[in-house]
Parts: sequence; structure tokens; C-alpha cells
Amino acid sequence: MGKPLRKSDLKKWRRRGFYSETVLVKKLQKNGYNAVRVPVSNPSLHPLPDVIARKNLHVYAFEVKNANYYAYFPKKQIDKLFRFLDELIPIPKQYKHAILAAHLGKKWIFRQMAWERWEKEKILDQERILKRDKGNFKLKKGRKGRL
Repeated sequence: MGKPLRKSDLKKWRRRGFYSETVLVKKLQKNGYNAVRVPVSNPSLHPLPDVIARKNLHVYAFEVKNANYYAYFPKKQIDKLFRFLDELIPIPKQYKHAILAAHLGKKWIFRQMAWERWEKEKILDQERILKRDKGNFKLKKGRKGRL
């Protein structure tokens, strides 16, 4: 069992997340996306991503984590991305993308999650992105691709 979080630690943790979400929105806008941060102040039961972006016909739902060496994305948060896209974005599935975004120091790693894994309930209990990993999503192209 870890030590309990102090109120000041919790505020610092939230500020880091807010900072990374804001930086990602600016990064997306610089690359030609329309992007906004979803201002949810506490964990919500509603299927809302941290950042929503659109480029041409494609819509992207981002879950953002700020970490030093590795970032964990719980299954519940990944499920929220897919539920948001599935329930609230009325376009064909091939134009909807669930993206995990790890802000690791100055480095960003993006991982697009596959619809098939979600539909077949094969999402792991948590996804992990390490600083040495390579992503499968290129921000400049706005789609899957090799880095």
C-alpha cells in the first residue's frame, strides 16, 4: 500500500495533466487539426476524452498522461474513448480514432488503439507506454504509420 496523497501533491499532479493537455492542443493546432481540451475537473463516468481533435473527415479522441519514464492507461479510460466515439460521433468507424498520448519529458508517444480489440473486448487491464517505445500514430499525417 502506497502512502496517502497530500492535497498539495494532488494539485501538482492535476496541474501536470492540465499542462500536457494544453501543450497537446497547441501541438495539434500547429499540425492543422481543430482541437480542444475537454475541461473535466474530476474523473467522470461520462465517456469524455481529455482532448478532442478533428482533421478533415477524421475525429480523434485523446487520453493524455504526463510521466517521466512510463505512462499507464487503465482499461476504463480506454473504454471511455471508444464509447465517446461510438455513442457521440455519428460518422463511419474508419474516421474515428482513439489515441493514447504519453508526454514523457520533451518526448511525445502516440498509440492508436484498434477498434477490433475494443469490439472483441480484448483491451488489456492497462496499456503501458515506455519512453523507449515507438508509437503507431504520426501526428503530422494524422493516421497510423511507422515512426
